[in-house]
Amino acid sequence: MEWSIQDIARSAGTTSRTLRHYGAVGLLEPSRVGSNGYRYYDEQALVRLQRILLLRELGLGLPAIAEVLDGQRDRVAALETHLELLEQERQRIGRQIDSVRTTLRRLKGGERLMAEEVLDGFDHTKYEKEVTERWGASAYATGDRWWRALSAEEKQAHQQEQRDIAAAFGSAHSAGLTADADDVQAIARRLHAWLRPAVSSVSAGYFAGLGQLYVDDPRYGFEGPGAAFVRDAMKIYAERNLTD
Repeated sequence: MEWSIQDIARSAGTTSRTLRHYGAVGLLEPSRVGSNGYRYYDEQALVRLQRILLLRELGLGLPAIAEVLDGQRDRVAALETHLELLEQERQRIGRQIDSVRTTLRRLKGGERLMAEEVLDGFDHTKYEKEVTERWGASAYATGDRWWRALSAEEKQAHQQEQRDIAAAFGSAHSAGLTADADDVQAIARRLHAWLRPAVSSVSAGYFAGLGQLYVDDPRYGFEGPGAAFVRDAMKIYAERNLTD
């Protein structure tokens, strides 16, 4: 059997553009390309895509995924490893669910909160290796110290601001605004301000590079056509307002 790129994208909850990008970087080649230029994927490619998506869910970037796939030729053994990791992740998420339920119960009952219960299953350090590799140990240490110093309310407010910024970008993109529009650049300014407390200084290169990361890595929440829109807005803001 084989599937078209549109079928695969729809089933995987991703985009044809993402699949073509995987092909461009040598991560997922189509099994054949039709005379009309359409890409088709067979069962072997389907399993490879499943492994790619699993590794993305575990937090790996595309270069790291390529290394893993090249080093694990036995698909059955590789999937067994993935399954074990997914089981561990399910347990962690289960702990988070129980934690939130306990917090709600205690809040409704006017009971005292216990830190070990409220924070069970949460680990903000899981991206330490990736941050260190991308931006250096000092970048992670600075952000880690800043995050640990925040109160629970401040952490919640910071995360909500991130969601609000993402929603604002989405609304602007849906409305057909261009990346250089004043309203869009105002959102980019909000994003720059949101980043500054964690990293102290956000240079033009850092800000524009982060925008490109939104395109390359869907874990950051801007996968699809909107990712390029956010990247372009950040690049324009960096060029107009920031220095290296």
